[in-house]
Amino acid sequence: MDSYRPGQPSDGSAHIESLAAFVTASPSSFHAADRAAELLLVSGFVEVTETEPFSPLPGGYVLVRDGSVLAWRIPERLDSPAFRIVGAHTDSPGFVLKPEPTSSFVGWQQAGMEVYGGPLPNSWLDREFGLAGRLVTADGVTLVRTGPLLRIPQVAPHLDRSVNERLVLDRQQHLHPVFAVGRPDADLLAEVAAVAGLDRRQVLGHDLVAFVTEPPATFGLDADLFASPRLDNLASVHAGLTAIAAADDSDAITVLACFDHEEVGSASATGASGPLLETVLTRIADALGWDVQTAGAARARSVLVSADAGHAVHPNYPQLHDPDHRPLPNRGPLIKFNANQRYATDAVGEAIWRRACAAAGVPTQDFVSNNAVPCGSTIGPLSATRLGIRTVDVGIPLLSMHSARELCGVRDPGWLAQGMRAFYAGR
Repeated sequence: MDSYRPGQPSDGSAHIESLAAFVTASPSSFHAADRAAELLLVSGFVEVTETEPFSPLPGGYVLVRDGSVLAWRIPERLDSPAFRIVGAHTDSPGFVLKPEPTSSFVGWQQAGMEVYGGPLPNSWLDREFGLAGRLVTADGVTLVRTGPLLRIPQVAPHLDRSVNERLVLDRQQHLHPVFAVGRPDADLLAEVAAVAGLDRRQVLGHDLVAFVTEPPATFGLDADLFASPRLDNLASVHAGLTAIAAADDSDAITVLACFDHEEVGSASATGASGPLLETVLTRIADALGWDVQTAGAARARSVLVSADAGHAVHPNYPQLHDPDHRPLPNRGPLIKFNANQRYATDAVGEAIWRRACAAAGVPTQDFVSNNAVPCGSTIGPLSATRLGIRTVDVGIPLLSMHSARELCGVRDPGWLAQGMRAFYAGR
């Protein structure tokens, strides 16, 4: 996992290679959390179990719960207690396998899947994808990923001329992938279990999602564009990992909180609206012997950077963007603004992030939505409401957000990591 020194010039290629490897290793939120922990353990962090007391000793710690991962560093000296937190999310929109997924119709075997979040369903048509996630048995949890296994076939225009005029996809009827033909005895879940070395009868529960098997790639005239699944929001998770792994000179407790379920509202035990981060901060404070007054003062001095993807200006739909704010790839991470608190940025948080990026030699861009186009949201307002900690929303600009394959500039993810690193250092 690469790390950048503040001000270090870079074309972004090393970071992009590392990001591509992380995305490839993280086809589900469970894999992303597991891989994040593995990388931090290699960097000297110690794994923490929630059922055991937290250590007050200086050093790095990492905790995984389901598809979420939290990490923190306690510095050698903590003269003025505070937390510097980066938040992101591990999940991406797509499809989740139903409990009993196998069906047969007109000779084809198909997989029953629910739509998860707000994907662009048309981007999944005619792409091979696999299944990844966790299988639960009486003996525990097994992570699994298959190879290319499913495909949602598009109807030919010879059969339906309207598909070239207006594509309408019924989420129940038209997003039903095929995985076999002439195999009425097939059991999809049995096939997935076999990949994990399990018998179908051992599987008591499963959380399996679809993932596109085409690998990430750079492209374009100058090879400065990057296409990949799940940039929203593994690019932010990876940047946070890169930053906290190198953040060994901070005068505050540095924290990375990567939540599951952001794409469906964050209202879960492992989502940003749940108690996970608040509980961890409280337990860290208790382990350090802080009383209520000290812990409250530390929260008041703390800052959270909510890192999630934002929109680059779309050259084919420029009217959907604010005419005075048109971010482009490879021009730096975004600072995201919304007067209605869909993003949590205020002037003080903005200044903190701008100062960190300036110290790191990282350019920034502003993002604000067109007033006539509804704005998305992030974990930022949810975390700010839950914790009462000042929050600023940032992220890299994308095209094709929520597509099966998104697009960013090769420099922006590395710049985001550099900005986070400087933020952790208090620059």
